Amino acid sequence: MESFEVKQGTSPVILGLPHTGTHVPPDIWERLNDNGQMQADTDWHIHELYDGLLADATTVRATFHRYVIDANRDPSGASLYPGQNTTGLVPETDFDGKPIWRDGAEPNIEDIAARAAAFHAPYHAALAAEIERVKAIHGIAILYDCHSIRSHIPFLFEGRLADFNIGTDNGATCDPAIERIAVEVTSAAAGYTSVLNGRFKGGWTTRHYGQPGLGVHAIQMELAQSTHLSAEAPPFAYDTNKATRLRIHLKDILSRIERRAPELAK
Repeated sequence: MESFEVKQGTSPVILGLPHTGTHVPPDIWERLNDNGQMQADTDWHIHELYDGLLADATTVRATFHRYVIDANRDPSGASLYPGQNTTGLVPETDFDGKPIWRDGAEPNIEDIAARAAAFHAPYHAALAAEIERVKAIHGIAILYDCHSIRSHIPFLFEGRLADFNIGTDNGATCDPAIERIAVEVTSAAAGYTSVLNGRFKGGWTTRHYGQPGLGVHAIQMELAQSTHLSAEAPPFAYDTNKATRLRIHLKDILSRIERRAPELAK
């Protein structure tokens, strides 16, 4: 099975989907414990949530699960949030701090290197290629990295997470106009909460590719899963009614960013 799927479009907007995949090769699957095999930390249904919102957007989706290797972590293993609880390039625990590997079957240095070569690198090679292709067409490429997470995870953050969590590494990864669009739409979305550069400031993907001075802009949207799931627990079912309401605002963000792109490319 390919480690990624690409749908090429003509829009200046690219959707990154690093955490919706659930594929785990059999030799890795058997090393996961019962907790790990639940795959609870998947960005459930995010590819379905965004499907069709921007007709001509390019999408690059990782098909492998983040427990195989996390496509949104620095391949060097450096922490995204030094001093805070988080999960690594190949996670040792789930988001609740509970082990996901059978005793004695935890990935070693050689395992991590092999997975980086087989999964992480091909996904990012595909993403980088699409960014260059889109930039060649428009003079600009805007990477919108799509994520979701449970709204209550005490191991990672206190209290309840906002519904919309916008990350731009404190404004470093995109033009202020792109950030402003996301903030304006989410702040005005009735019944939802939002925050800019709160607990989630943008993962490695956003920070790595976002180079506004070179015509590549990146922004991360981390959605609370309560906005589109029936419950933030197995079987993590997609709630069509919730999703329909949410998609209105996501479409507004993407459409406005797309319309603004020609001006930013000048």
